[in-house]
Amino acid sequence: MCGIVGYLGEQNSPREVIINGLKKLEYRGYDSAGIAVIQNSGELKRVRAQGKLTELEKALEYEPIQEGHIGIGHTRWATHGVPSERNAHPHHAGKVSLVHNGIIENYLEIREQLLEAGVKIESDTDSELVAHLISREVEKTKSIFSAVKNVKPQLKGAYSILVLWEESPNELIAFKDGPPLVIGIGEGETYLASDVQALLNYTQKFIYINDQELVHVQFSKVQKQPSTANFTTETSKLSKEEQLYHVSKVTLYNQRFEKIEPKVATINWSADLIEKQGYAHYMLKEIYEQPRAVAQAAAPHIDLEKMEVQLDKVGFDINNLMDLEKLDSKKDFQSTLEVFKNIQKVYIIACGTSYYAGQVAKYFIEKNARINVETDIASEFRYRNPILSANELVVTISQSGETADTLAAIRLAKNLGAKTLSICNVKNSSIDREAHGHLYMNSGPEIGVASTKAFVSSLVILNLLSLALGKAKKVLNHDDEVIFLRAILGLPSQMEGILAYDKYFSEAAQKLKKFKGFLYLGRGVSFPIAMEGALKLKELAYMHAEGYAAGEMKHGPLALIDPQMAIVMLAPQDDVYEKTISNLEEARARGGKIISISTGENTQLQKVSEYYLSLPKAHWSVNPMLAVVPLQLMAYHLASALNHDVDQPRNLAKSVTVE
Repeated sequence: MCGIVGYLGEQNSPREVIINGLKKLEYRGYDSAGIAVIQNSGELKRVRAQGKLTELEKALEYEPIQEGHIGIGHTRWATHGVPSERNAHPHHAGKVSLVHNGIIENYLEIREQLLEAGVKIESDTDSELVAHLISREVEKTKSIFSAVKNVKPQLKGAYSILVLWEESPNELIAFKDGPPLVIGIGEGETYLASDVQALLNYTQKFIYINDQELVHVQFSKVQKQPSTANFTTETSKLSKEEQLYHVSKVTLYNQRFEKIEPKVATINWSADLIEKQGYAHYMLKEIYEQPRAVAQAAAPHIDLEKMEVQLDKVGFDINNLMDLEKLDSKKDFQSTLEVFKNIQKVYIIACGTSYYAGQVAKYFIEKNARINVETDIASEFRYRNPILSANELVVTISQSGETADTLAAIRLAKNLGAKTLSICNVKNSSIDREAHGHLYMNSGPEIGVASTKAFVSSLVILNLLSLALGKAKKVLNHDDEVIFLRAILGLPSQMEGILAYDKYFSEAAQKLKKFKGFLYLGRGVSFPIAMEGALKLKELAYMHAEGYAAGEMKHGPLALIDPQMAIVMLAPQDDVYEKTISNLEEARARGGKIISISTGENTQLQKVSEYYLSLPKAHWSVNPMLAVVPLQLMAYHLASALNHDVDQPRNLAKSVTVE
């Protein structure tokens, strides 16, 4: 996700505040950065650069920013438009500049309207379009606050936006609907950022902006101590040079543009709060990190120039030396292609959430490589006396790489002569060291016990594995490979939009927690996702929840359905959609309350559902990664509404290291 920092106050060097804040947000991942400051001369200076913040700092050496007291900055992670300087933020139109985190869903409609009006659009982004809308409006209203107020209802999607106007260098506007945004309260100055970590060096007092709220920050100098009764939130500090009071006034408005009283929270200096980076729980933070986790998982294995999957670096260290430089004979090392082309059968072994990832992978591999796949719960695998051979591949999945049952399974597979391949998030963990071949989730530390970003990262890796196997077996053509890879590359931006469901489930949780139970239903690749959704609810909310193949409803589970039972139906537009809808009607006819997840604005499902959630149109192979996000948010908010410990559910541990 993009990083945002804004400043308005008495300091004459907002550049330093903004750059330092952006550095604190680098963990989010980004491909370009930029800053805009209204200098004391009245001229706006904007500097942008592709690449890391070091590139922006180099650019600032050649294009220095003079003193001023208002500015905005941004680290961009590309969604609309390739990484480039012209697509970098801040975006500028007329005398309006803004930074934006999120996605404007109706950007095509807005773009066409602007082009018809003769507006010159310079970038490929959806963000620039918002700048043009506000610029055109401010020409009429002569007020940046009124302009934003008029434009805000026109925007659809998930966004956090900061806006400044050269004609009024003492005002800064912020508004959001989805991605996080916080206000930092200083003495005679106000800060804004994507999360508190960017601002902890400057203040411990924060206001968390809620969805649909609008913030109006104003800065002024007065001759006497102001009365706090005149301001919604204000801070002041005596200027020794001018003997004036610098006043930073912050006013919040709700969706109806009515003034509201802000709640100022004091953030204590603790490693725990810093690591959570302003989120209420680690789990919520990790849910929001999933777009970046997906990108990081895929990046090492896709050749963008050739649009090919590349798992060549996996290698198969037959003697488990774990150091390719020490491999001095062919008997010690086999290439990935060499191993894959001889594989006749695949076993996927895992526990819990990782097991459901393996079940999704069964669909991937059998479709793309035409190889028979068996999935096994690790704790059962070694007790059923499995029959393995040298031409069979055993894939183990474990976030920690220390799961006891999975470790025992990989050791048994090796003893029986099979090739082994681990998918872990922690390099040099026990399972990673034991396996012949190695793939990594690359999702970063996952603290919350209920796995989120490690799950979607696993699905991406397994998707790529299926393509590599299909190529090695010569059953996957390049045209199909390109289709799959483009779907994976488009995932991060699509997931960003789905994260806007955070507010949806936050509001719905109070009603949903009253149901006696939940049945999660799906077919095809959606079936394992249904089981994963049910597991999340059990882990976090301690509620009865079961995942079923939708076609199995008539074979028993229909007896459970009544008006107190919620039916969570996963029905993306794929080759089993019509069958899934038939199963949904069976459940609805027996009084079940429907929560449906499908593709686009499905009016058919909206009519029969208590709640309907829209997924972006996508290739069938990435629907599981998209559909699981709202299920994670649903479990999170239900657990929060029930006042459960989301990060540390009762009786559970992050890594199960005993059998």
